[in-house]
Amino acid sequence: MIRNIIFDLGNVLISFRPDEYLKNNNYPKEKRDIILKDIFMSPEWLLLDNGTINTRKAIDRIEKKSILKRAEIASVFNKRTEIMFPLDDNVKMLPALRKEGFKLYYLSNFHIDTFFEIKNSYSFFKYFDGGIISAEVKHSKPDPAFYLILMKKYNLKAEECFFIDDTEINVTTAESLGMKGYYTAGSELLNLYEVL
Repeated sequence: MIRNIIFDLGNVLISFRPDEYLKNNNYPKEKRDIILKDIFMSPEWLLLDNGTINTRKAIDRIEKKSILKRAEIASVFNKRTEIMFPLDDNVKMLPALRKEGFKLYYLSNFHIDTFFEIKNSYSFFKYFDGGIISAEVKHSKPDPAFYLILMKKYNLKAEECFFIDDTEINVTTAESLGMKGYYTAGSELLNLYEVL
């Protein structure tokens, strides 16, 4: 019996589509491609997720190997929270799920400074019974250890957990640990009740 629903945050409850943001804000395509490759797809981005470097260090390292100027890199980092906004149709399910008796948790790859800014900005976090971000524990999805840390912290049984993510390998890992998984490719959870 499912008692706990575990949410990824990015593109499940919070939109995070840097390419769309850059395009909508009139960055030329060539510049967009460089920003996406050198910042959002960089090893430093993953190290930030994993909590092994801070933002200043990430900017230092990216500056050394990118044609982007330091001010440009810093400007993009300063826009991280502008790029993110709640996916309202998905977020509005949280109070309904709580009302039905489910415990709600989040498990997300997230930079620590950005996360706390986001968490303090959006009231929907009040519906969660708990959660962990990758930078807090130095593990990130799809590392099974990350899932196990959450389960141990909140005394969750895998067979009672329903895990939702927009990345297939993350769902596969959850299923390998005994959870029921749900891959949401299009950031759409409206049919969630059909699979719970």
